[in-house]
Amino acid sequence: MNVPIIQTGCGTGCALSRRNVLATGLATGCAACLGDLSPFRNTASAQDAGENMRLRVIFSLHAPVQAVPDWPNIGFDFRPVMAEIMAAFKDGCKNIDCVSSMVNGPEKTKEIVEADNAAGNIDGYVVVQMNCWNQAVQTITETGKPVLYADFLYAGSGGFLVYTAGLLRAKKPNFAFMPSGRLADLVAAVNCMPLAKGAGGLKAYTNAVATIRRDCVAAVKEDRGCTDDKLDVLSTSDLLKELKTKKMLEYEKGWADVIPQTKETLGIEIIRRPFAELNDLWEKADKDQAQEIVNRWKKDAVDIQNVSDETLEKSARMYLAKKQCLKIHDACGITINCLGGFYGGHIHAYPCLGFHELLNEGLVGACECDTLSTLTMVVMTTLTKGRPGYISDPVMDVAAKQIIYAHCVAANKPFGPNGASNPFTIMTHSEDRQGASLRSTLPLGYMTTTLEMHPLRKEILFHQAITAANSTEDRACRTKIAGIPVGDFEKLFTEWDRWGWHRVTYYGDLKEPVFALADALGWKVVEEA
Repeated sequence: MNVPIIQTGCGTGCALSRRNVLATGLATGCAACLGDLSPFRNTASAQDAGENMRLRVIFSLHAPVQAVPDWPNIGFDFRPVMAEIMAAFKDGCKNIDCVSSMVNGPEKTKEIVEADNAAGNIDGYVVVQMNCWNQAVQTITETGKPVLYADFLYAGSGGFLVYTAGLLRAKKPNFAFMPSGRLADLVAAVNCMPLAKGAGGLKAYTNAVATIRRDCVAAVKEDRGCTDDKLDVLSTSDLLKELKTKKMLEYEKGWADVIPQTKETLGIEIIRRPFAELNDLWEKADKDQAQEIVNRWKKDAVDIQNVSDETLEKSARMYLAKKQCLKIHDACGITINCLGGFYGGHIHAYPCLGFHELLNEGLVGACECDTLSTLTMVVMTTLTKGRPGYISDPVMDVAAKQIIYAHCVAANKPFGPNGASNPFTIMTHSEDRQGASLRSTLPLGYMTTTLEMHPLRKEILFHQAITAANSTEDRACRTKIAGIPVGDFEKLFTEWDRWGWHRVTYYGDLKEPVFALADALGWKVVEEA
């Protein structure tokens, strides 16, 4: 977690002074494992008039040292991070005592809550989402006590966004949240916890935390200027005609079973095929042709890190196999249950670099057998005459006012096959440090359009952002392009429970043609910012 040397506090809605909160950065290497209960007591800052507020900090994660492939990455040691957070609370939180616990799911969380209820000595909870999908915050919010939910960015972000949206939709009165890459913002939010025990109650507390988030976002200075980007798009009528000729392949079953609805509403045919077909074509792929592709990758990449020539050759053969699949079925797009296929022994090469090649060619290569994202890419790549979509697992950071689109697959021709190229580095797939994927250093200062399409609900999810930075943070996926959202940053926390984590991003201001398409289809555009 990034901890700059700053002075901050809990915002105008909190009774505690900004000057009295964390004012210095913290070392990231301090302490060993916290254990199950690591208490501290701020006796030096306690008020003479009464007891400190007592909080439990819940770290929601698989294990102190991660043994499985998942965000942030296999082998990640959470112990210094947890120690850093607890040290920050000890140094920066006034009139607050904390104990910490680690949980891996609702059962362990329930045990802790029951013990706390029996002891009657916990006034509130801080839940830090360290891995994506371990569920703790849902159980904690049911206590009725004030809850502060935090994201360890590039680690717990998927669960954090999905669970936050669900809790906001449920209108939990005790729930507040803080996704910031600046630890001092989390300290400031914790310092607002005592408001829940005052005259204003839970509402005063949640409002104060919301004020901190908005203050963080408002404090970011931004340049809204965009580089000129000349778009050439199909008319709506021509797009709808063209989509009736499109086919996309799934290996094997996708996330959403929308085959008939996609054909009925968009005209796109979805063909589901077995892993065996893809793997057979991979085994038969021409090795000399594959070596030519490897040589080009080695020539074009800025760098190749920890990826062997043998792995590159396997990846090139996977690309050739996918091209053959598209040819056999007369399809323009392919999506693969990549990790399930690889870990299950059904395929023997990662498809990331092959997807990269397809995207650069104006075709569609999509991760994780995500059907909704793939059909979105078929529509939008057709609309833009070959621009590639970028599937991502987004991260939200109020400290930078950024949404960071992260994934291990990206084109390096974001303006289409005939457009300019940007640098890329070949690396291992991030979560498991195996195979070959890439980091694409995408161009900055451009308007982007991010969306998902859902033929069952007849909705298009939509937001826009201006590209602002490429992150090289080692946690999470390799490509991470950060954007400054256009619109209401707070609103961007509200739709993840309905749509899931993935989003598809295109370079270009595509608002007008997207809204025109929705009108022609009779669909609703859900603007999430």
